[in-house]
Amino acid sequence: MSEARRVQRTYLLLTLLSTLAASFIWGINTLFLLDAGLSNAEAFAANAFFTAGQVLFEIPTGVVADTWGRRTSYLLGTLTLLVSTLLYVAMWWAHAPMWGWAISSILLGLGFTFFSGATEAWLVDALTFHGARDTLESVLARGQTMEGAAMLIGSVVGGVVAQLTHLGVPYVLRSVLLGVTLAVAFVSMKDLGFTPERGKGPLETVRAVVRGSLDHGLRNPPARWLMLSAPFTMGVAMFSFYAFQPYLLQLYGDTRAFWIAGLAAAIVAGCELVAGLIAPHVRTLFSRRTHGVLVATALGAGCLALIGWTTRFWVAIAALVVSALAQAATRPMRQAYLNGVIPSGQRATVLSFDNLMGSAGGVVVQPVLGRVSDVSGYASAYVVSAAIQAMSLPFLVLARREHAPPDRIGRE
Repeated sequence: MSEARRVQRTYLLLTLLSTLAASFIWGINTLFLLDAGLSNAEAFAANAFFTAGQVLFEIPTGVVADTWGRRTSYLLGTLTLLVSTLLYVAMWWAHAPMWGWAISSILLGLGFTFFSGATEAWLVDALTFHGARDTLESVLARGQTMEGAAMLIGSVVGGVVAQLTHLGVPYVLRSVLLGVTLAVAFVSMKDLGFTPERGKGPLETVRAVVRGSLDHGLRNPPARWLMLSAPFTMGVAMFSFYAFQPYLLQLYGDTRAFWIAGLAAAIVAGCELVAGLIAPHVRTLFSRRTHGVLVATALGAGCLALIGWTTRFWVAIAALVVSALAQAATRPMRQAYLNGVIPSGQRATVLSFDNLMGSAGGVVVQPVLGRVSDVSGYASAYVVSAAIQAMSLPFLVLARREHAPPDRIGRE
């Protein structure tokens, strides 16, 4: 069990470092893009190119994780994010045209696809190897708490640093910490409980991975309905998080108060932290994991509508807190359910395919809602966001009706 604890510590440390690095810019990213001369529609189009990069590269990078190893995939992801973050700073400094932002955003998306699926698959396989698979949900919850703490610190620091210096400095800090993350992962990560298969050619491997994604993903009913809900929920989540930065400044009445934008991201981070702590208690309120996900998704849609309808700063903050808590507290349920219905050999691939589905929604939803923001304002965009998120509910109901064994929550 000491080796299992070492795996858990490595996972939590890498979660802390990578999230802290990423979160330096989460509170100011939209403001950063607008400061570079982009319109609302262009800023969210840049975000859409980021998610398009995730869609394009989810399967190829899933091949890397399943054939060259989860560790290799993680290292490549960290290195790619380091380079593309520095490129982002160069785009901002030069007030680059839209095509430049498109390229740099796609590269950022590529970096994150190396992470998606591979990190979680590494954790699950290593815990299974050491006979500690039953600790997965609690480890994921602790990881979520770590993410919340890192995001809380990083988003506040990023907002304050931007206020005291300029909007480019948090991106430089992110690059430095990504370098530290790369070094830690190189030393501490080892592929356990999984042997990469490198005998096939790349095209044959891609075809096999696609077949595996379909067979164990979209052709697997318990996984299919959960994955089909992702484009609606994730597409809206991407927009609503980044749009909240300028919208909150608008409600606050000071468009240069960057610390307020950082505060908004910090609130989400605080909710992640609290949700990670209360997740084991929240799961006892439900007999099935899909029940929890359904309630959280419906509650989140209602909060999005309230954010759009209100003109009061503190009401919007309260709605954000409720929505973020509900979504974060039930996320380990979704992860545990999905991991339970897919086999180990295709785990990284199917998890990446699940992320691909969410990213595909972001490619469409973000520019559409960005255009709504330009034409009718952020308030209208949030109301439309609520309607889009509500479209995921029928798929979650179908997932509930499958009665998959991992859906039932044990009372251990």
